[in-house]
Amino acid sequence: MNQQHSAPDMQPESMQLGDHARRQFFLKVAGASAGLALVPGLVLQQVSAAKTADQPVSNKVRWGMLIDTSKCAQGCDDCVKSCNEANGLTSHGRPASDAQWMRKVTVKDKQTGKVTSLPMMCQHCEHPPCVDVCPTGASFKRDNGVVLVDKHICIGCRYCMMACPYKARSFVHETVENQKPHAPRGKGTVESCTFCVHKLDQGEQPVCAVGCSQEAILFGDLNDPESALSKRLKEVSSMQLRADMELNPGVRYQGL
Repeated sequence: MNQQHSAPDMQPESMQLGDHARRQFFLKVAGASAGLALVPGLVLQQVSAAKTADQPVSNKVRWGMLIDTSKCAQGCDDCVKSCNEANGLTSHGRPASDAQWMRKVTVKDKQTGKVTSLPMMCQHCEHPPCVDVCPTGASFKRDNGVVLVDKHICIGCRYCMMACPYKARSFVHETVENQKPHAPRGKGTVESCTFCVHKLDQGEQPVCAVGCSQEAILFGDLNDPESALSKRLKEVSSMQLRADMELNPGVRYQGL
């Protein structure tokens, strides 16, 4: 329909132009058409290129978090509820297939019998296997360490889900309605925790850290030795999940 409406308007002007001008003219038209076609993807592109405090995204910053499992109560799911509400995730009554960007898991030490409850989400690895196996480039890592999925080029092959050792990615089985402008979602695509990248780009904290009533989640810049997160990591003993894989995740756990 766009060609039928635009061609009559473009033809008289284009025929009066020289070769160079004609090329420039059609490039502008093509750019405008592409802009219209990509309207649904503008949110993702703006998020991936947005600035934090008027500074471009760079590898000078690496976002990460420390989760104190000693403060994380087994029956508490404040972080999960905050994440679901902020990003428009709803349950369909099928825990095995519902989209989950963050979930609570229980781990047990086989030797001591100690039971610990902790939140599990995308670990935002320095060397993310989900990015390595993605055939389209839909899975990608920002310079600041945040791992994301571009829903507009995700083909739903789910290779990334198989590659993730944390089972942190979900497949969207249902048509998504009432989406949040900052969190584009789509049936037949894969999704996971974004570290609330839309808030990071505005200088704010992820909603899970803000919503935790026990103050068990400390978020900050791993590259800044003066950040509260870096200072805490120097003071306490923490661990990476699946450190044997040498992925260097951005999420660390205290008390495991």
